[in-house]
Amino acid sequence: MQPLKFNHILKSKIWGGERISSFKKLSSKQQHVGESWELSGLKGYESVVADGTHAGKTITEVLRIEKEKLLGKENYRKCGNEFPLLVKLIDAKSQLSVQVHPNNEQAQLCGMRNGKSEMWYVMDAERDASLWVGLKKKISQEQCKKMLTDHTIVDAMDKYPVKSGDCFYIPGGRIHSIGAGTFLAEIQQSCDVTYRIYDFDRQDKDGNKRQLHTSEALNCLDYNVLPNYKTYYEEADNKACRMVNSPFFKTSVYKVTKPLSVDLSPIDSFVIWIGIEGSSQLKDNEGNVFSFSEGETILIPATTQKIEIEEPMKFLQVFI
Repeated sequence: MQPLKFNHILKSKIWGGERISSFKKLSSKQQHVGESWELSGLKGYESVVADGTHAGKTITEVLRIEKEKLLGKENYRKCGNEFPLLVKLIDAKSQLSVQVHPNNEQAQLCGMRNGKSEMWYVMDAERDASLWVGLKKKISQEQCKKMLTDHTIVDAMDKYPVKSGDCFYIPGGRIHSIGAGTFLAEIQQSCDVTYRIYDFDRQDKDGNKRQLHTSEALNCLDYNVLPNYKTYYEEADNKACRMVNSPFFKTSVYKVTKPLSVDLSPIDSFVIWIGIEGSSQLKDNEGNVFSFSEGETILIPATTQKIEIEEPMKFLQVFI
């Protein structure tokens, strides 16, 4: 198989900005773009292959044809013809709502296949940008409900000023909110269930408040308090610097400063690369030559053993 590129899916949001189209070098006139779904197997929002042998097919259609060649043997045994991850770019011009996602067990009790654990990698941030992740003090469900009524819930949340390169892992059940001025990549389980618990009394263009899911959020919120919710890692040149190692995905960042051969042979999994900075010509062990630039996401099949990178660039790597 050859690596796959997909057509982007842009989503306008009440809190969206203007950076996604610029970063991806798009001529789109769509406004308030808050999300670009880079790779999705969710029904109704399935990514479509942009070029090559499978051009015009959805990721699900390709998966039905290529099976374990694309996913890897063990992944295909567990996932079948459902692609297990969702990759987004998020541009928050204003703050997102306070949210909670269900974990696997909670989601399955509600008839869903899986929950939604995710991670954030900050690609750019304004000087005063922050992320809110987890609880900083112990509260009960009743106290949480009162803080929602009093509009003080963010006072119970841990706040992190952020800069480019910061990383956070958010398992299902962990309360969180993306602050204004933050541009990030989000890698998550293939699930789009969000329980919006507080939205700052925000109104849409028609003057309507957005729906809240208070009872669902309160029931799946993890009330445990941790000393720190940030993921720390050491960045180094020309090697995979591991960030998140979860049951649902493993992520690393590469900063390539010279021609580099990336050995993927030990990984029995598809691999996703998300371009952060720069661009390069790539060549895999099967002789496929293709370009890869910042703002692009490529899906590398499990059959690929090695990729040669010619020019300096920076990218995220994801597999399961």
